Amino acid sequence: MSASLIVANPAVMLGKPVVAGTRITVEHILERLAGGDSIDDLLQSHPRLTRQGVVAAIEYAASAVRTTRDEPIGRLAA
Repeated sequence: MSASLIVANPAVMLGKPVVAGTRITVEHILERLAGGDSIDDLLQSHPRLTRQGVVAAIEYAASAVRTTRDEPIGRLAA
């Protein structure tokens, strides 16, 4: 995983995880991808962003939602 490409610092974007060396949040990347943008669209609109940074953001998000529980998701909030 490219975890070292994702950093969080309270002084940058209120501590949200960002691609290292940028102010581009993991949240922003995911929202753009979910909205239908391609990785190439993101790279074109954010010149400092790299393909590796986008992949690291996706990996970071996948890791954040991964669960080891054996319960269905609907039961986690109980």
